[in-house]
Amino acid sequence: MPIPPMPICSRLPLTFEMAPLLEALARIEAGAWQSHFNTGYFEGDWSGVALIAPDDAPLPLAPGQGAPVRSGWWQREAAWNDLLDAFHATVRSARLLRLGPGSRIHEHCDPDLGVPGSDLRLHVPLLSPPGVEFLVDGLQAPMQPGECWFLDLSRPHRVDNPGPGERIHLVLDCQPNDWLLGLIEQGLPDTPALQPGRAGQAFARFRELVERDLKLAQRLQSLADIREFLRESVALGAAHDLHFSEAEVRSAMRQGKQAWNEQWKA
Repeated sequence: MPIPPMPICSRLPLTFEMAPLLEALARIEAGAWQSHFNTGYFEGDWSGVALIAPDDAPLPLAPGQGAPVRSGWWQREAAWNDLLDAFHATVRSARLLRLGPGSRIHEHCDPDLGVPGSDLRLHVPLLSPPGVEFLVDGLQAPMQPGECWFLDLSRPHRVDNPGPGERIHLVLDCQPNDWLLGLIEQGLPDTPALQPGRAGQAFARFRELVERDLKLAQRLQSLADIREFLRESVALGAAHDLHFSEAEVRSAMRQGKQAWNEQWKA
């Protein structure tokens, strides 16, 4: 089955009643949450509960290729089963993933999601404080509780939860089929346009500042080492009350910002 090019993200025409999902979520015991196995990818609390997992998963919350097995947490809650009934595709994995207040997931890619025939990852936000930023290719995915989104996480992405409150998503890995691919391609026409996150907006203003300020431009142009260039860009931005991270600089360079890259690093 040929798979069309995937969008960065797509809001699917599926919505779910929140009250029963939140009641089921509240009944999960505190000891059931397990820290994410990718320990180098995050700061703070990134943990989860596997509701459906492949029978050959090497670690809790890890992917696998085996048959999907429903946990007791899934089987005893009608709300999770009712949600699953909305999907006319094989759900190979379903995880509750929690990012605690003051926690962040560093920028990374999931290359296993970008190969032909790979699973398609969907997010159903359950709890999402307004300050949370989920950035894919530097753009904010404006996900709201009860919605269902496809995200192309083979692209660089990161998440920041400044708090207060925890962010919890139900994350589904589904086998591709015509029904699901059609929903992703269609999307919802009233979905807000993707915008840079807060730090990305600050970096855009910094770029404008550098373009106007010859001394700043010459300072950056003099730096031959990319790591020094990244550090100095962040420091110079902060000195002008424009706060962003090295990830914003890398993201801008990676997203085809050839003028920035070539002008200051030639």
